[in-house]
Amino acid sequence: MSIIEGQLRQAAMAYLNTRPTPHVDYHWLREFMFNGEQIPLMDMQRGIRKPAKLSGALSIRTTYTKPGAAPPYMDNTGSDGFQRYKYRGTDPSHPENKALRRAFEDALPIIWFVGVAPGRYEPIYPVYVVGDDPSQLEFTLALDETQRLLMAPGFVMDEAQRAYAMRETKQRLHQRVFRSQVLLAYTTKCAICRLKHPELLDAAHILPDSHPNGLPIVPNGLTLCKIHHAAFDNKIIGVRPDYSLHVRPDVLEEVDGWMLKGGIQGVHNTSLAVIPTVRKARPSVDRLEERYAEFLAY
Repeated sequence: MSIIEGQLRQAAMAYLNTRPTPHVDYHWLREFMFNGEQIPLMDMQRGIRKPAKLSGALSIRTTYTKPGAAPPYMDNTGSDGFQRYKYRGTDPSHPENKALRRAFEDALPIIWFVGVAPGRYEPIYPVYVVGDDPSQLEFTLALDETQRLLMAPGFVMDEAQRAYAMRETKQRLHQRVFRSQVLLAYTTKCAICRLKHPELLDAAHILPDSHPNGLPIVPNGLTLCKIHHAAFDNKIIGVRPDYSLHVRPDVLEEVDGWMLKGGIQGVHNTSLAVIPTVRKARPSVDRLEERYAEFLAY
């Protein structure tokens, strides 16, 4: 990697660190400047972006998946816990594939833009290409430095290391994108109390990711503040399939401070205060029914 190439990649990632919102769009990404030259960080027409002055790819892109559909990257996590990224087309010698292969050969850091809403992307960086499989038409990606070390030539992973790789892929990709998509669907407000400070909000699973139907997709999510998320997970508050709320009877009888009275007991027999405007993004009735049955059986 030349000095200029290294400086450009470092500058691109520093630019992403200054983004005014957690998510980015093409308009903002095309404003990146390096040494007085405008260099868009993402290509809207191609999945793999390689500016002319670089030897290898600078970024890759995964398009937005509509609510209810499984994101394409979910099917591309290998049994080793590492994420795969499909070739452009079926020709390993396509210029875009060659650009990403060069990033692999030269161990170049790249940026992954994952669609979380129409025209909006979650940037994940630095990402490294650590494998190339022409027979499967795919590259292998490392989402952090430790994953990268696990794929070093000659290194043989054991079960604990594979479990670590899988966990990191879920946290750095699946759960991170899930959080972004759920918060956007709920306009960054708690579904129960409307709190709108993102640093105090979580993307709560209706069914946990350990459940066969607990996919990291918007219909399996609720934006909840920290208090209401904990209450939901600990079966203090239940959400019925009709989106109405129920507080556990023993908690309703407790006498405590204003937080319990207003924040927990006060939501009993009300309904979710915020639901997505897009019907397919709303909480899955089937998932809520299964979760509410667990709540009643607690």
